[in-house]
Order: sequence, then structure tokens, then C-alpha cells
Amino acid sequence: MRGTEDLWARIAEQHGLVEPDLARVASWWHTDADLGRPIEVVADMSKSRPAGFTGYRRTQDCFTRLFDRYRAERVIP
Repeated sequence: MRGTEDLWARIAEQHGLVEPDLARVASWWHTDADLGRPIEVVADMSKSRPAGFTGYRRTQDCFTRLFDRYRAERVIP
């Protein structure tokens, strides 16, 4: 998100956010690497389940809780 640092600083000031430095809010290199893969990634839980990892969480619910928390902690508007 190069070039948007000043915009984020203004948004942070306008909304009273705790972090005006965009580089400390998000790791863009990680997002680019994760979403920019040249191949599709398929996760297989067949070995994890017998090892005891049997829990399940809906992705949408996890993201909703995360963004609600970020709003409550004034990380995002």
C-alpha cells in the first residue's frame, strides 16, 4: 500500500485511531505473498484430525470477530 501512508495518517487522526503509522497496522508483504500465489492452495486436515485438531470455525465468523475487536481497540474506524 505504498503511497497511502499520509491518507491513513489522516484517517487515523479523524477517527481517533491508536496507530497513525500504516506500516504498523498491516503487513503488506505478507498479504501480497499469501494472496499472490501462482498456484491454488488446498488445505487437507486428514492428518491433523487424528492428532486431535478437531475444532472448526467459520471463516466469516472469525473475520467478523477480528474486525469487531479491531474497531473496539480503535485500530480501524
